[in-house]
Amino acid sequence: MRTLSVVDPTTAATLGGIAGLALGGLAMVAVRLSDRSTAAEAPTPPAPPLPPGVGEVIAVLRSSGILVDSSDRVVNNSPAAVAQGLVRGQELVHPELLHLARAVRRDGVIREAELTLQKGIGDGRLVVAARVAPLGADHVLLLVEDRSKAARVEEIRRDFLANVSHELKTPVGGISLLAEAVLDAHDDPEAVARFARRISVESDRLTRLVKEIVELSRLQGADVIKDPTLIDVGACARDAVDRSRLIADEHRIELVTAIDEGCEVWGDAELVTTAISNLVGNAIAYSDTGTRVGVMVRRGRAGVIDVSVTDQGLGIAPEEQQRIFERFYRVDTARSRATGGTGLGLAIVKHVADNHGGNVSVWSEPGRGSTFTIELPPANASAAIEPSEPTTYAALPHDTGQAPSVSA
Repeated sequence: MRTLSVVDPTTAATLGGIAGLALGGLAMVAVRLSDRSTAAEAPTPPAPPLPPGVGEVIAVLRSSGILVDSSDRVVNNSPAAVAQGLVRGQELVHPELLHLARAVRRDGVIREAELTLQKGIGDGRLVVAARVAPLGADHVLLLVEDRSKAARVEEIRRDFLANVSHELKTPVGGISLLAEAVLDAHDDPEAVARFARRISVESDRLTRLVKEIVELSRLQGADVIKDPTLIDVGACARDAVDRSRLIADEHRIELVTAIDEGCEVWGDAELVTTAISNLVGNAIAYSDTGTRVGVMVRRGRAGVIDVSVTDQGLGIAPEEQQRIFERFYRVDTARSRATGGTGLGLAIVKHVADNHGGNVSVWSEPGRGSTFTIELPPANASAAIEPSEPTTYAALPHDTGQAPSVSA
């Protein structure tokens, strides 16, 4: 006959507790699964609607108008906001503007501020006056006006008086002395002809100097890209090479190009062409006969548009490279005057790059040539600005006859 063993009370209590925990866990899992199912079935709340008429008003603003929602997402903006690099996609590019928008959303107080913002990926700066106000319960409106012109006027006035008065004295004095020489040699037809040719050379140099001074002052003194358009940098590079082909042929210098298609930026096509043309012209002027000058347009780091001009010339000493973008600065004064250089070409390149939100850099070694690189933000750039060291390229070989991987 079998007998049932008696379970110890302590063991029974332990087993009961374990069973209770297991049942509780299963119940919690069932509740969570039910909650998730309910949440999945619940419709996503729609985005808050824009106040009536706001989109139409922002679309016709000449200044930058930006509307952000409660999650800092740009839901509407004027075309100028994109052209000036304030908006990329649905994000505010500059943290200063984002900070203002958040502060206004937090307390509902209208704020005004003058800000100095980074312009694109380069060293250029954009001075703006921002007015930020709440618009309804869910949106914040930013009105941003470019004040860069006013900030530059005083600086340009000082620099213009200091530099121009000095630079104009040389050709004007030369023409005056040559005119006196012509008068003294009026009985010598050969001497008169020789002096007349010199006067013509100095006159051309004076004309070029005045033209470049006016162009540089225009670039520094105002935001010349008032109505930026979508431009093809590759087409600008081809145009610049065509402009320089005649003088390159005279010096028996071969121009070669490597251009990627679809490299587009917002800006002024004529200014970009002028900048590239200045780099090509310098490369030709400082290269020896029988060498090559290469022009490359491609997408560099993070989609940045790189325009590089490489020569097989004399090269630039390291101590000179920090100053070559200064106005009127010449590395080789004697050679610059012999080639008609004014010392303004690279300064114009720098300001064109700045005005397009980019930068310009140089790689060079004496005896191995130079590579000048313009970096420009592409039209479809991402929102983040990531400053980094300028991209440089190795110069073309100086003492070999092999062409680089580019096409003529």
